[in-house]
Amino acid sequence: MSLVAVGACYVDTILTTPHYPLEDDKLRASSISRRRGGNCPNTLEVLQQLVAQSPPNMRMPLSLVTTLPAKSSVASHQIRSGLEPEVSLNHCIYREEFEEPASSYIIKSLSSGSRTIVNYNELPEMTLEEFEATTKSLNEKVAWYHFEGRIPDVTLACVRHLRSHFPNIRVSVEVEKPGREGLQELAKEADVVFYSKGWAQGNGYKSAEECLREQSALIQNASLLCCTWGQDGAVGFDPKLNKLVQSPAHTPERFQVADPIGAGDTFIAGMLYGILCKGDSWDLSQKLMMANQLAVAKLSQEGFGDLGHVLQAFTKV
Repeated sequence: MSLVAVGACYVDTILTTPHYPLEDDKLRASSISRRRGGNCPNTLEVLQQLVAQSPPNMRMPLSLVTTLPAKSSVASHQIRSGLEPEVSLNHCIYREEFEEPASSYIIKSLSSGSRTIVNYNELPEMTLEEFEATTKSLNEKVAWYHFEGRIPDVTLACVRHLRSHFPNIRVSVEVEKPGREGLQELAKEADVVFYSKGWAQGNGYKSAEECLREQSALIQNASLLCCTWGQDGAVGFDPKLNKLVQSPAHTPERFQVADPIGAGDTFIAGMLYGILCKGDSWDLSQKLMMANQLAVAKLSQEGFGDLGHVLQAFTKV
């Protein structure tokens, strides 16, 4: 069993401010930090901490497929050193004519706990032909592909290529950005779909339950649909059993958000661990509960380090 995640990799610059600045305003930040970001790399960083707790002969190989600047660039070196060897970057696509990575500039407001993100990316996106070459080198040993829902038309073509040439492979997709055309069609091709609260609300849904019930009628192939809903936790729906499971966030008393960046990516890591590593030994309620606890732990700390303790505590209960 192995997993390949396909999505953008960013270098994040995070400014922490007392409140969000007004237009044409001057504001002093209280701190600045830089770290590797991107939905799929974040998910893999957390997932490898969970996988590491399995016996060595049962650990699931993890790989990232993304576009990076020149292989010799400082940025690519830093990104590789931050993920390898636990996550393989052997199948990344390097843009040798570029030195700068995709970048995110994030303003994190202490007063609201929210974050505002401005992205910059001059790297040409992965093409279908490049993905086809990558799957050929990865071969059929890969059991699961997880896609960030970006560039939906190309991603959809990639998923259909997998269905055509590797019928045993399973696919999960993240449906996050409201207003991004093509995500609904992409979701229809997946085995597991992760919806964000933002996407659900942007499409007129008033609750996670409403989103999953209505989406299940549109998506015939999926075996599991999930939707996160902020402080209300997450909901999962098993279409085959027509079973809806709600899992509260269970935040501790006087809980304070320290860093909201990547909480959704962390939730997905917990769910993928439950699906791929625990299978039927955990029911849907257990998978959602562990993923929620993992996301809450992420919210309470800066960055993604040392989140594996959540699994240790969960399995002892």
